[in-house]
Amino acid sequence: VHLVESGGGMVRPGGSLTLSCAASGFNFSRFDMTWVRQAPGKGPEWVSTINTPGTITWYADSMKGRFSISKDKTKNTLYLQMNNLKAEDTARYYCAVGHKCSGEDCPFMGQGTQVTVSS
Repeated sequence: VHLVESGGGMVRPGGSLTLSCAASGFNFSRFDMTWVRQAPGKGPEWVSTINTPGTITWYADSMKGRFSISKDKTKNTLYLQMNNLKAEDTARYYCAVGHKCSGEDCPFMGQGTQVTVSS
């Protein structure tokens, strides 16, 4: 299993970013996929999950209305569109195989991409 995140960077409060996760080494179409984040000095936090067919999504309360998870099964790629970013969204973002997992309970997780929200 290989998961490679990209799209992170530095953005001002209120800005937007789209993260991507290229998946390989497993049947991407057969698994729920999840985004997890970890802020400096804090434990991992579940962000969002999308079901296998891509028809149902779940979000942590603080991300509802601002983040949008999606998947492109033709490209084996998971996305996270993040809008109206806040300083507290600063974290390393990881994609993971699994349903609403948040760290060690994720069967597989990538190396992450850093998102920094700062003025």
